[in-house]
Amino acid sequence: MLSANIVLFTALAYVALLFLVAFVSDVRSRKGWLGLVHSPLVYTLSISVYCTSWTFYGAVGSAARSGLEFATIYLGPTLVFVGWWFLLRKLVRIGRIHRTSSIGDLISSRYGKSTSLAVLVTLIAVIGTTPYIALQLKAVTASFQVVAEATGTSLLGIPTRDIDIRTGFWVAAGMAVFTILFGTRNIDANEHHHGVVAAIALEALVKLVALLAVGLYVVFWIAGGVPEVFRLPAAATVLQGSETFGARWVALTFLSATAIVCLPRQFQITVVENADENHLRTAGWLFPLYLFLISLFTLPIAIVGLATLPPGSNPDMFVLTLPMLHDQSALALLVFIGGFSSATSMVIVASIALSIMVSNHIVMPIALRLPRRSAGVSGDVKTLLLVSRRISIGVILLLGFAYFVASAQSDALASMGLIAFAGVAQFLPSLIGGLYWYQASKAGAFVGLLGGVLVWGYTLLLPSFEGGSVIPASLFQEGPWGIADLRPQALFGTEGVDPLVHSLVWSLGINVALFVLVSLVRDQKPLERLQATLFIDVFRNPADNEARFIRRSAAIDDLYILAQRILGTDQAYRLFRDFARQQGSRDSLPQPDTEFIAHLERQLAGGIGAASARVMVSQVITGETISLDELMRLVDETQQVIEYSQQLEHKSQELQITARQLREANERLRALDAQKDDFLSQVSHEVRTPMASIRSFSEILLSGDDLTSEQSKRFLGIIHNETLRLTRLLDEILDLSHLERGELNWSLRPIDASAVLARAVETCQGMAAGVTVEVRNDAGSVEVLGHSDRLAQVFINLISNAIKHNTGADPRLSIHSTIIDGRFVVDVQDNGPGIDPADRERIFSKFSRAWSTDRPSTTGAGLGLAISRAILRRMNGTLDLLPATGQGACFRVTLPLRQNADQSPRAAAEG
Repeated sequence: MLSANIVLFTALAYVALLFLVAFVSDVRSRKGWLGLVHSPLVYTLSISVYCTSWTFYGAVGSAARSGLEFATIYLGPTLVFVGWWFLLRKLVRIGRIHRTSSIGDLISSRYGKSTSLAVLVTLIAVIGTTPYIALQLKAVTASFQVVAEATGTSLLGIPTRDIDIRTGFWVAAGMAVFTILFGTRNIDANEHHHGVVAAIALEALVKLVALLAVGLYVVFWIAGGVPEVFRLPAAATVLQGSETFGARWVALTFLSATAIVCLPRQFQITVVENADENHLRTAGWLFPLYLFLISLFTLPIAIVGLATLPPGSNPDMFVLTLPMLHDQSALALLVFIGGFSSATSMVIVASIALSIMVSNHIVMPIALRLPRRSAGVSGDVKTLLLVSRRISIGVILLLGFAYFVASAQSDALASMGLIAFAGVAQFLPSLIGGLYWYQASKAGAFVGLLGGVLVWGYTLLLPSFEGGSVIPASLFQEGPWGIADLRPQALFGTEGVDPLVHSLVWSLGINVALFVLVSLVRDQKPLERLQATLFIDVFRNPADNEARFIRRSAAIDDLYILAQRILGTDQAYRLFRDFARQQGSRDSLPQPDTEFIAHLERQLAGGIGAASARVMVSQVITGETISLDELMRLVDETQQVIEYSQQLEHKSQELQITARQLREANERLRALDAQKDDFLSQVSHEVRTPMASIRSFSEILLSGDDLTSEQSKRFLGIIHNETLRLTRLLDEILDLSHLERGELNWSLRPIDASAVLARAVETCQGMAAGVTVEVRNDAGSVEVLGHSDRLAQVFINLISNAIKHNTGADPRLSIHSTIIDGRFVVDVQDNGPGIDPADRERIFSKFSRAWSTDRPSTTGAGLGLAISRAILRRMNGTLDLLPATGQGACFRVTLPLRQNADQSPRAAAEG
């Protein structure tokens, strides 16, 4: 069996190995020898900091207690990396361009670089992460006692009341020392912690190997194979241990998906420590694979542990107690180191992330408000930040230790982890809203976050102390002031709901509601609108665009002193020299234009946060911008960003409309081309028919055959008629062509339209044999501007068509004239077969013969209606085919009366 000294020596040796890996990686990175440290493999393995002791120990405990519920903790991150890669890519791009140092920095920077919002996010992050740090300390302490004591009692799992608090303290102290040594070497969060990342990647491999090793041993050596595992009686208990796909299942999946984005340590690794955006492509499949492998043996270990370990054994320690029960000391030691890796990696990265947030968003704003000398000492701010971060790490781990002591009565590691998950989930509305909603405001984000975290703390964090001496039991049983509807886990009478689901629904529901409502009510400040545009359109609007909207000037010496105070002398010199060369200057000092000031502010933001960088830069700015308030007034020009975006959208719509119009014009050209071909074909046909007759009868006359005088006269008559027919056709074509081009030289004069109509009716009486013609003149004598002969031509054409194509048994023709709305209207209605509905659209086309008729000899060239409509357009009138209401067809002629026509621009031009 293992002794306490062996376990302690192994742990210290492992920590020394981590120190060595971190030290070597840091040295190599400073020399530019990144190698494997800069690879997507190391980046992906470092993301596995998500898999803490909760995963290593608590997942098996969760499976033993709640069945398949443990899978939700892996399902959420898998969904994010596989299906929400676009969100991660956007976060990484924003983090790189805007040099965000933490999730608090990103949220505050998005909402106008707000200091108050950054402070609130930092406090929530510290409070939300504290239970998680306590979880790690508890897991390491309990596992150390189990391995070190190695007694029959310890194999049951150390009871919470017997956990050695002193061990937890020294574990926390050791983690603090490592984090301070390798996590606070520089203040610029964007200068990646290569040593820490390399150590985390190594720990990812160690915990994966340890879990796979114990899983293989449990399944194949203890149980005898996979089938034998699921034949154990405990298998049915585990597989039916919870309601799969119920409300709690959905809540846990949502929380784990949220945590992979919102946990400060995950944001630190995924966004801040990302050195290449393309590494996300590898992480998109490799990290889900890692999660699958690390959860592969969770169910078998839980089943075998329940089946073989004594009743009352702690399920959270099954991973460790199973090999110890079978005297596998080496394997047990490996498992202990794997669990130790899971805990240390989380605590180290979380402490780094939180210390950056505390120093940037709490310490720096306080320091900026304290009295100071006008000329700062080189590196004084950098020193202040490094010291504050080191102190913050100690304080954060001390808070975690305090929570560990206060919640020692809690038996489940998973419940402590879920409290942390639900706490950081409060960042999600303001984070997602800030990335995709232009109207999201600082006020909405602040009120939403505050409301959500207060409800979370009351409904979930506070009940975690139930059973202790800190909070009176009456609060949980009776509610504050005896109001039962205000009990923490039955808020507003919602009893019988899972505590986690209860807290998540109320806290996030209030968070989202306040965020949306306040954002809709409160207007954004100009800087907020600018930041919204830069964040939401990050792929189209790089951060350099800020210089287009904020005009600032400053003395280069003041800027250099400021850079030295924050970055140090060497780094400030390199920054100024490189930008001077970028400007094309041989001097080591650049021109202090707006672009350089914006660039310097972004560099400083990587070290002290966007809000603090904004305040410090504003203190050395000269000209009109001498404070943050005045700076925000100057950013009224940010409206141009929105207007420019709207103009682009408008131009895009115009281009779409133009493209559609071009397509339509192209279609019309094709149709016109087809009509031209049809026109030429029709003309050819119409000309060929009389020409064929003329040619045939001319050849007969020229042949000299014996023809009687009567035959010769008849043939000559046919030739004469066909010539007249051909002449009329050509005249009609020429008339139509001139009408369409407006080339006819006849002018409009006052005429009596009713008299012209009467003359046209009289002209057509000769062809109306057998047709009853009814004329009704309700208009009386009417004067219009027109051409009497051309108008008569229109009436004659309509009347003759109605007569020729009326083949009814009792053919009738009705001609009715009246005045409607100041216009002379004539309807020519027949009771013939009418016009087929399919032909109504082309009735006015050239060579159209749309009437149903059995008189082919009466059909003309089909130009009459086209000519008539063109003539009436020339007179500012219209010719329409009215909808069918019965038998026959009804054509309507409409002409403006003279007093109305005089106002027409065309009439004025032609009169």
